Amino acid sequence: MENNKPPTYANGKICYIEIPAIDVSSSASFYKDIFGWHIRQRGDGHTAFDDTIGEVSGTWVTGRSASTPGLLIYIMVDSVVQTIDLIVARGGKIVQPLGMDAPEITARFSDPAGNIFGLYQQPHEAE
Repeated sequence: MENNKPPTYANGKICYIEIPAIDVSSSASFYKDIFGWHIRQRGDGHTAFDDTIGEVSGTWVTGRSASTPGLLIYIMVDSVVQTIDLIVARGGKIVQPLGMDAPEITARFSDPAGNIFGLYQQPHEAE
């Protein structure tokens, strides 16, 4: 299902991320396969992405060191457990397992270039 709605434009909103990569094509496939990010070619020919709801976009850049915490960005997922399996199957590594931030449902991973991101799962409300 494609989102044709324009992103929210607001002062202070995080809108664009540059992710260091060793191989842009490999990194683009990694994020597309795991998170469903829309991959596209920009007008200048560089590979770019849009998140699944069209609110954050970005690109991969070479010649820049991988991002490690300090700044840590979390990606929201439906299931941290299932996402961990996808990450490992596609060459990523889990650097903080599920349960370390309990009661929050989180984990951290490094992508094939060594960038570290967090995973976050919204808890389900008790019925």
